[in-house]
Amino acid sequence: MGDQPSEVKCGEKTMETGLTHECGVFGAIGSESWPSNVDIAQIVLIGLEALQHRGQESAGMVTTNGSSFHIQKGMGLVRNIFNNENMQKLRGSMGIGHTRYSTSAASDQVNCQPFFVHSMHGSLAVAHNGELINKDGLRKAVLERGVGLSTHSDSELITQALCLNPPEGEINGPNWPGRIKHLMQLSPLSYSFVIMLKDRIYAVRDPYGNRPLCLGKILPVNEQGNAVNDNKAEGWAVSSESCAFLTHIRYVREVYPGEIIEMTRRGITTIDIVNRPEGRLPAFCIFEYVYFARPNSIFEGQEVYSVRAQCGRQLAIEYPVDADIVGSVPESGNAAAHGYAAQANIPFGELLTKNTYVGRSFIQPTNRLRQLNVALKFSPIGVNLAGKRVILIDDSIVRGNTIGPIIKLLRRAGATEVHIRVASPPLQYPCYMGINIPTKEELIANSLDSSDLASHVGADSLAYLSVDGLVKAVQNNIKAESRKIGHCTACLTGQYPGGIPDNMEW
Repeated sequence: MGDQPSEVKCGEKTMETGLTHECGVFGAIGSESWPSNVDIAQIVLIGLEALQHRGQESAGMVTTNGSSFHIQKGMGLVRNIFNNENMQKLRGSMGIGHTRYSTSAASDQVNCQPFFVHSMHGSLAVAHNGELINKDGLRKAVLERGVGLSTHSDSELITQALCLNPPEGEINGPNWPGRIKHLMQLSPLSYSFVIMLKDRIYAVRDPYGNRPLCLGKILPVNEQGNAVNDNKAEGWAVSSESCAFLTHIRYVREVYPGEIIEMTRRGITTIDIVNRPEGRLPAFCIFEYVYFARPNSIFEGQEVYSVRAQCGRQLAIEYPVDADIVGSVPESGNAAAHGYAAQANIPFGELLTKNTYVGRSFIQPTNRLRQLNVALKFSPIGVNLAGKRVILIDDSIVRGNTIGPIIKLLRRAGATEVHIRVASPPLQYPCYMGINIPTKEELIANSLDSSDLASHVGADSLAYLSVDGLVKAVQNNIKAESRKIGHCTACLTGQYPGGIPDNMEW
């Protein structure tokens, strides 16, 4: 759960600055030419619905039948942007989609993705997750080539940079893999993106593997919507998370760090792999496990839920406490709470019920309004609290603004002790790779240690999972492969993969 987001002004727009992800991408291509039995637009729409948790500001989709492109984008949730009328227009044998939460550019219609441009070599659409760490230098290089940019989004910057010839030149038309590789060499961090041309889709993941991306196989289905043949492919899909692959799509594998995959009607092919600098490990964002991803998504051969449960077990080993019941701040703390309870041999019980009809909200300007907002979102379950010593598991603490009011709710419901256990280490550093983390001054862990924070929020004790404990929990069940394993812990340790750009301001 972390904290509720606050707001800052970006131009004339309001944007949140809590612990939030930038976006999710999805793409699909059918194995038959248009028209076919596979409704690609519907497959992309279902994928975007499943990735809604990765961005709620805007969404968009571009489809093509090989000759014409169809575009639908807008502000708001997926279900509010796409309806029967505009879905009828989104016809084609392939398509890409995007759900967005802004970090580097304002929340505005002009920044909605996918971006679509006409080039001298044909049209292309791009959907991107992440943030280019050297976007200022790349932006200057693009502008110097005479290309105009209409937004400050680095996603548009990627689109326009792909229209530039690679340094080795081109002989027989555009060399798209060469252009993609050139862009990746210029910007090694941080992105996963999909590029759609008139007859193919390229799926790309940065050389460090910082942002997630995975592949799936579209299967034939019967009238009930159930897959009927695992061996036959009616097409292929790519997604930020495997949770978007429902019964009609089988998870195949992750896109490897630095991999460029070409998806056509004939199947999927690895075109190239762009390597990291020698000696550098992969740097998959560890907070995908902690907070961002859905619990049923698969990373590195393991389900996110199992990792979160392992974090809870490790937390119980590091910071045990005598108590009568273990519960969580719903819902992202649930798995860790189950793990803690199992390891500590203390019963698990629901302590709070969440009002699912309360949307995302801004931090209110006064303590009274803030507490009222928390009380609207969460209600204590008195029968599990009265006279009980309570361990409350949260997945993360960012500013520390909401945990205090929650503790008050528990105490008013009769809890005699409230011990806070956080299933991730303290956040101490901002992120510049696509995760919107507040400034160092706003992060509560930089001003209060665990003991002081416990007193500040009214807890009997408070403890965070250690960095070593988090890494151990994450890597505990990773399936052994020849490929190297590594995770980005920059927001916890200040050790950034690739270093800190010279022009970053903290």
